[in-house]
Amino acid sequence: MGDAPEPLRLVQDLVNTLDVDSGADALETFAAEGVDLVRARAFRELLRLVCAAHGGMDISSESIEIFEGQLAIAPLVLALRPDGSAELVPAPGLPPTELLFAQVAAAVAASGKDFLRLKACADESCREVYYDRSPAGRGRWCSMAVCGSRAKMRAYRARGNVSAVPSGEYAE
Repeated sequence: MGDAPEPLRLVQDLVNTLDVDSGADALETFAAEGVDLVRARAFRELLRLVCAAHGGMDISSESIEIFEGQLAIAPLVLALRPDGSAELVPAPGLPPTELLFAQVAAAVAASGKDFLRLKACADESCREVYYDRSPAGRGRWCSMAVCGSRAKMRAYRARGNVSAVPSGEYAE
């Protein structure tokens, strides 16, 4: 698990500006001057929902419509390179908030199916977005050593296999 390849790193970094557990929000340091932080925060959380859907969580049709609406106001254009290749890039002259949305859209478009490997951790107290590098693409947690271990311990306890954690062993 871990860092996403380019160009998906932008998407991962944007979503991970919020530490769900602590509530610490670093969006101000990530976003360019002039970005509407209220809109950017809402967009970030929609992106988190999309990444959670990549891991199997359902996303409402209303959330999808809102997300698509945000992307619709952030147009992309086809840019040709000197070698004859082409890429989608944000349209010129976009205001800062729409530019951020268009940069995300361009990154997703350039990543192809790799976007499906960008997932939100299944641990509700974490929800960090990570790039699933597992061979089958079925990872559920950003870290097996931390979030995965916690989830497995909770499941073990829920089955009634343990009544207390022995002294000196891992506890949440």
